Amino acid sequence: MSEVSTAGRTGLFRPLSTAGAVATVLGALLPWATFVFNEGPYPAKATLQFFDAPFALSGFRLHLMLFGLAALVVGFTRLPGRGRVLRALGWGVLAVSAVNTVFLISNGGGFGAVSASDGAFAFGCYVGLAGGALLVADNWHASAEPLPRWKFSLPLWAAWLVLLVSFGAVLLLVAATLTAGGLGGAADPYAGPVFLSFLGAAGGLLGGLHGTGLLSWIGELSEKHRLFSVLVLLLCALGLPLTSAGNEYWMTVAANIGVYAATAIGLNIVVGLAGLLDLGYVAFMGIGAFVAANLSGAAASALGIHVPFLLAAVIAAVIAGIFGVIVGSPTLRVRGDYLAIVTLAFGEIFRRAAQNNIGGLTGGANAIPNIPQVELFGLEFNNPVTIGGLQLPGGVLYYFLIVLLVALTMVAFGNLKNSRIGRAWIAIREDEDVARAMGIRTGKAKILAFLTGATLAGLAGAVFAHKTATVSYESFQFLESVTLLAAVILGGMGTIPGAVLGAALLFVLPEKLREFSDYRLLLFGLALVLIMRFRPQGLVPDRHRRAELVAEDVELPAAPKEATA
Repeated sequence: MSEVSTAGRTGLFRPLSTAGAVATVLGALLPWATFVFNEGPYPAKATLQFFDAPFALSGFRLHLMLFGLAALVVGFTRLPGRGRVLRALGWGVLAVSAVNTVFLISNGGGFGAVSASDGAFAFGCYVGLAGGALLVADNWHASAEPLPRWKFSLPLWAAWLVLLVSFGAVLLLVAATLTAGGLGGAADPYAGPVFLSFLGAAGGLLGGLHGTGLLSWIGELSEKHRLFSVLVLLLCALGLPLTSAGNEYWMTVAANIGVYAATAIGLNIVVGLAGLLDLGYVAFMGIGAFVAANLSGAAASALGIHVPFLLAAVIAAVIAGIFGVIVGSPTLRVRGDYLAIVTLAFGEIFRRAAQNNIGGLTGGANAIPNIPQVELFGLEFNNPVTIGGLQLPGGVLYYFLIVLLVALTMVAFGNLKNSRIGRAWIAIREDEDVARAMGIRTGKAKILAFLTGATLAGLAGAVFAHKTATVSYESFQFLESVTLLAAVILGGMGTIPGAVLGAALLFVLPEKLREFSDYRLLLFGLALVLIMRFRPQGLVPDRHRRAELVAEDVELPAAPKEATA
């Protein structure tokens, strides 16, 4: 049985929530526009009165219908966390309705727009907005309800089945998110709104599941069966090319995300665990990339030698680690803002040196082009692959390689975090003076943090060099260090999946928002501000960070009174 709280479960009938659910359903059925979007293949159905209208191919009206029906059912049950679920559904309805309403109004539609054919009025969008507002308003204080806790005792096979189905659903959700709205370009005027609308629906769905306590229970189950969970996640990542996202474009994007995710995991050691603010971290990735490029046999390389990719990657990682020690040694007596300035200076020194082609190793403004592709049994990794009757897109082998790289860095991070040195890093992050007083050799620990993070970044840089086939100093500017730092903080400092999720978000959102052209960075920045406002501990918070950033209005249990004689 599940162990839940009975708070907030008074009465089955809630008029406002019921009205909001009914309004959401009606809003999905009513027309949303009375004008023809374009001269495309469906001008007769461009009023969005039916689910098969052109803009409804995104499924946004179907999402509203499902959300409204779910809210109607949940409102008449004693489901644990009912208020949290209804509020999450309400936010989902508001997000979907708002995105599509703004799009319609900006294209000349909306309430009062009269069709030349039948004189109909379009007000379904406003009914949907009203339904979402009622759901949110009636359950505004639902966050005060304790989150339900599930404690089901499952046999081993059932627990593995639950994890398998859960991670499979995550894989499908990731594939749907990547392909929602296509590639997002000016050729498709619906791409941007479709993607944002889908994000709103996905957020409402995940929020509702979290409100029931289901996601927390699956997380605890995954932690209990950690090895099986890691294997399933690895299989899901390798299975992404078999989904709807299995095309050459998204394989390239996913490979780039993996490279930066592996680099962000290394930065998570320096910033997330040891608490050392590094603003020049991308320089270590650049060092690894230039070393690998010079060892690749490219015509423009200064060394003119060609070693196997695996050996080149190892050498690049070692040299990057040596530079990590060189940078870390002078910083032993500085901390905080001063440490940030020192690392920022190192990043600028590297960029200027690479730009001026110091030693002839970076190519300067000409970069190092035509880096040979990685080969395996005579097959170049950038070419399409046919396995049996299955055709995999070009670049899929690079994607597989980078998935293994991310898995390797995750294993390294996890083992280090749970080791003695990892606990020393966390102690230094919390209070360096206290850590030193407790006997921790803080200088050695900080140098080890720089060494480990730089080594992982150099390894990722070697893969990056062969994947892009060109290495230029322009790829390793200060903005890249800021992006990596943002990925760590956004995803959750000190967590393994946090850096991966943060890197994915920071690289997928700009790609999907290209349709908005001039407003793309504005929307992207606004999304980051909102995430940091409502999730200051990160999307996947570490338990220490969650405890540090607990809401001020949460009442902590009072200390027990001392017994009196």
